[in-house]
Amino acid sequence: MRLRPVIAAALVLGACTPSKPVPPAPAATIAASGETAAVATPNADAADDPAIWRNAANPEASLIIGTDKKAGLYVYGLDGRVRDFLDAGRVNNVDLARIGGRIIVAASDRNDTENARIALFTLDPDTAKLTSLGTVAGGTGEAYGLCLYPQAGGLQAFLVLKDGTIRQFDLAFGAVPAARLLRTLKLATQSEGCVVDAGNQRLYVAEEDAGIWRFDARSAAPATATAVARIDGQRLVADVEGLALADGYLIASSQGDNAYAVYRLADDRYMGRFRISAGRFGATQETDGIEVISGSFGPLYPDGLMVAQDGENAPEAQNFKLASWGATKKALGL
Repeated sequence: MRLRPVIAAALVLGACTPSKPVPPAPAATIAASGETAAVATPNADAADDPAIWRNAANPEASLIIGTDKKAGLYVYGLDGRVRDFLDAGRVNNVDLARIGGRIIVAASDRNDTENARIALFTLDPDTAKLTSLGTVAGGTGEAYGLCLYPQAGGLQAFLVLKDGTIRQFDLAFGAVPAARLLRTLKLATQSEGCVVDAGNQRLYVAEEDAGIWRFDARSAAPATATAVARIDGQRLVADVEGLALADGYLIASSQGDNAYAVYRLADDRYMGRFRISAGRFGATQETDGIEVISGSFGPLYPDGLMVAQDGENAPEAQNFKLASWGATKKALGL
């Protein structure tokens, strides 16, 4: 069908007129209450992912584990001071769990980008020292994300490869640690952040340019991915990076616009967004890894602690910011 000239011209003009970009959704603001010392690797994207060990008997003596993905693992006190550093090379994501009376720390090991490994350590809560247990093989590919899945009397790990492959392992801690592959899951593109809701047996994984997916964490379950939230440029802006769970909520780093999105676990409902804004300790930008733990951490964090990697901490190298999880929930009306 031929178009009249006037109509055709109008259609051409309409097609050439760019649509106005939809701005990101509004975000509440909170301030950091503390920060860690900067990692030692300067002028580089180096700090990446934190994990938190909460000392229930003495909350103010709790510890933060943070990765310098160019160099190794740091242990910080809640005052942000370095308590220990272990030269573990290129470790990217970190998680921890108490198993059999020991605090096991695991990290995705990228020292060999062709062959993934999981690096394993123990954490002494009294001395804040890390001790290496060695590494276990994670199959071919580049190790990227990692999260732990505590079991009754045991421990499993999900290792996320850079290409979106996810391998689930059963870990054993004899004289030499070992890993047994249980199953393989797959997302289409580059993925990293992951977290396990052990109580509900669910695994959440961030596919950086697509969104957040949920799997049944049980090794015998189907390898079916369910969409939790899509990258839409409003609530969630690419890249979606770190994931954390606390008090029935999933928190995700919306790295593309320096914000964090919150979803309710019960029904995947979007609950709002927030930013850690400029203040005494500075804002967070381009956050990679995050961790949130509920419970008291002392006077500064009586209702839970959030730790977020800060991708821009000039003039110093990158570090991690500490914020009140209770204040965050209040700001969002949770």
